[in-house]
Amino acid sequence: MEAKKFKRTLITSALPYANGPVHIGHLAGVYVPADIYARYLRMKDEDVLFIGGSDEHGVPITIRAKKEGVTPQDIVDRYHNIIKKSFKDFGITFDIYSRTTSKTQHETASGFFRTLYDKGVFIEKTSAQYYDEDAGQFLADRYIMGICPHCGNENAYGDQCEACGTALSPTELKNPRSTISGSKPVMRETKHWYLPLDKYEPFLRKWILEDHTEWKPNVYGQCKSWLDMGLQPRAVSRDLDWGIPVPVEGAEGKVLYVWFDAPIGYISNTKELLPRDWEKWWKDPETKLVHFIGKDNIVFHCIVFPTMLKAEGSYILPENVPANEFLNLEGDKISTSRNWAVWLHEYLEELPGKQDVLRYVLTANAPETKDNDFTWRDFQARNNNELVAILGNFVNRALVLTGKYFDNKVPECGELSDYDKETLKEVAGVKTNLEKLLDTCHFRDAQKEAMTLARIGNKYLADTEPWKLAKTDMTRVATILNIALQITANLAIAFEPFLPFSMKKLNKMLNIAPLKWDRLGETTLLETGHQLGTTELLFEKIDDDVIEQQVRKLLDTKKANEAAEKRTPPIRETIAFDDFTKLDIRTGTVLECTKVPKADKLLQFKIDDGLGGRTIISGIANYYRPEELVGRQVCFIANLAPRKLKGILSEGMILSAENADGNLSVIMPDRKVTPGSEVK
Repeated sequence: MEAKKFKRTLITSALPYANGPVHIGHLAGVYVPADIYARYLRMKDEDVLFIGGSDEHGVPITIRAKKEGVTPQDIVDRYHNIIKKSFKDFGITFDIYSRTTSKTQHETASGFFRTLYDKGVFIEKTSAQYYDEDAGQFLADRYIMGICPHCGNENAYGDQCEACGTALSPTELKNPRSTISGSKPVMRETKHWYLPLDKYEPFLRKWILEDHTEWKPNVYGQCKSWLDMGLQPRAVSRDLDWGIPVPVEGAEGKVLYVWFDAPIGYISNTKELLPRDWEKWWKDPETKLVHFIGKDNIVFHCIVFPTMLKAEGSYILPENVPANEFLNLEGDKISTSRNWAVWLHEYLEELPGKQDVLRYVLTANAPETKDNDFTWRDFQARNNNELVAILGNFVNRALVLTGKYFDNKVPECGELSDYDKETLKEVAGVKTNLEKLLDTCHFRDAQKEAMTLARIGNKYLADTEPWKLAKTDMTRVATILNIALQITANLAIAFEPFLPFSMKKLNKMLNIAPLKWDRLGETTLLETGHQLGTTELLFEKIDDDVIEQQVRKLLDTKKANEAAEKRTPPIRETIAFDDFTKLDIRTGTVLECTKVPKADKLLQFKIDDGLGGRTIISGIANYYRPEELVGRQVCFIANLAPRKLKGILSEGMILSAENADGNLSVIMPDRKVTPGSEVK
């Protein structure tokens, strides 16, 4: 069946969660593929929008905020800016990158909910959930900890035990406790609204299983599995104080569930960009909607969000959802909590100017149908053996030889040999294969096909050997180098979606403006006599020491994680608040600090405690030089019973934090306070 023709294409990419920076797994799974597709369509002069933004609501953000003692808004502001800058630095060409805390999003999501509510789409249900009486709030799953019923881990969360990986519900935990107050929660009834996915199952079965059999096997298979298990109503609200308030009377203290809120962000971000023209992108059947996501979002973008759109009634549905699987790192799953990741902002600092190398490697290893692995050795090999030795080598030879023999001007093409004609036919043929792969979102194979052009060029120069012919037949040399330069100009087109920074550099070397896609395959892109620019190396080799530094960084992370697993003790038994208040923790200024004789680990402090002064012995000599601490302010326990250490009476305990590697860091106020001030 012939594919439907559309007037325009709307591209969305999964909204990254704004409680941390983005890493190479995000880039490989979602953002580089989406950017390749958007760049390709723009080169074809098609009408295209590429929408992105940060997902800024939900429980993990509130948890991080509580841990850091800041507001959720502080958290999302910080990471939204880091994420946005990382994407820009890597050349991800969003038409807009906004956020779900925007005014437009609040209005759009509230209005969407209200439309479905007024149409009677939702089911209202009252159920019993855990409630923290001390904190005065219902507890999200992540705010509940207890003993895992499967492995006995004492610190399992209400949604999952991170020790054994088992998915849980809060009621399965033994001895549940609130992570907010430490108290034992009680069950209390609460009302929520549910989207009845089960009622839309017949529609979803036809729309996905019959009408979209062309979807990627991993996407189609996961959808079929969900449908075969039978769909259940899904809550669209929850008890939380961070998010978009449920716009219904009597819903105080309830917000839209983040999974309901987030995909509406695509709509609101389009509205923000095109306030008068957004509807043609979301409601006109002539628009092709494509969602780029990771496999963990398939259910939301193929089942839940389409059900929301269908229930509303006026929106188009996605035409394709080319979800990728996961990218692993050095044989292990990427984990933000364990810092097992290559963070984009750190990559840019440590390997400046090498955005395209990472884009190339991530596309070459794209987890398009199954999980794949990123290793630094493969990164080095692909750079040195492919970008440098194949693509860069051909471009450099073609330009350097032209500079040497023809004063950096495009020589005239003479009579073509049969081999010339055969080579040019191969060049022209690349376009058809490349388009077929890009149109169907097979970007890994598409990049390979683009590299085929460089291989053709290298073989052509190796076979014709113009440097030898220069002694006897400059007319033939002119023809060979003309053809080599035409292949080079074709490379600037073919690689533009994949390696935009390098192709900008190549266009400058060719002294041309970027060429449109429809010219790919032409053999007269550069006119005879055209003056070329200055030749530079397109790529450079990456040495072993650069890679060893990155590998060592990961090994250090692994060691720290292993040490943390061994060293980090479980949370101790919950204590009453009154027990905590018995500790008198104060700040003081270090007046003197000396090593204790015959005690390698001990330092003797004389502290101005605001009460006449005191002496404290602390076992931190391995981590600080005495002179480092003089004049600094520290926190100490003031009412600890005195005891003698090496014959010296110690009148308290200086507070330190022990890192995963065993190092101690003294706890110090971040600004000067009066000696003797209480820590509360």
